[in-house]
Amino acid sequence: MYIPKHYKETNMEEIKEFIQGNSFGTVVSTEQGKPIATHLPLELHKKGNQYYITGHMAHGNPQWKTFENEDDSILVMYQGPDAYISSSWYKHENVPTWNYQAVHIYGSASLMTQQELEEDLILLLQKYENHRQNPVLWENLSPQAKKQIKGIVGFKIEVKEVQAAYKLSQNRNEEDYNRIVENLRDEQQENSMQMADLMEKRRK
Repeated sequence: MYIPKHYKETNMEEIKEFIQGNSFGTVVSTEQGKPIATHLPLELHKKGNQYYITGHMAHGNPQWKTFENEDDSILVMYQGPDAYISSSWYKHENVPTWNYQAVHIYGSASLMTQQELEEDLILLLQKYENHRQNPVLWENLSPQAKKQIKGIVGFKIEVKEVQAAYKLSQNRNEEDYNRIVENLRDEQQENSMQMADLMEKRRK
């Protein structure tokens, strides 16, 4: 990913927080030289000093078969808020642009065992169900429901390289930066307001 120096993020704690907040990612691999992709909920884990991404996809999705080749490089993409930035918001003449957050992770994938997949599903359900009034947790599922695990394939990706781009008007002076935040709020659009909140948070 091309990242101008102003927008490169290297703080892994910051990147981890971003991934956890934007965990619906895109997994890209290749099949006979052609890129293929699947959009999935993913989880980031750390064992010792090594990071892993875990997830699962339908058995009928042929992409998982590309994971069996250990030489294949896997790309995982995460994206956060994005918004159009009008140059009319600057004090001096300039061109419009687009603010965004994106993280690319490169690694090698392998398939999970049945036990590893079950353990990953337990954690996934705890994350998204524990706070609900009637949580659907693994231990509460019927044996019949649990049999549906046969219809999915679990995978884990060993993280080899992390690239993060946070283009948030860092190169603008304080006056322009404040004006951008104000105008984003005035747009009254969800993406624009999310970007304004993000820029406001990072300004503190």
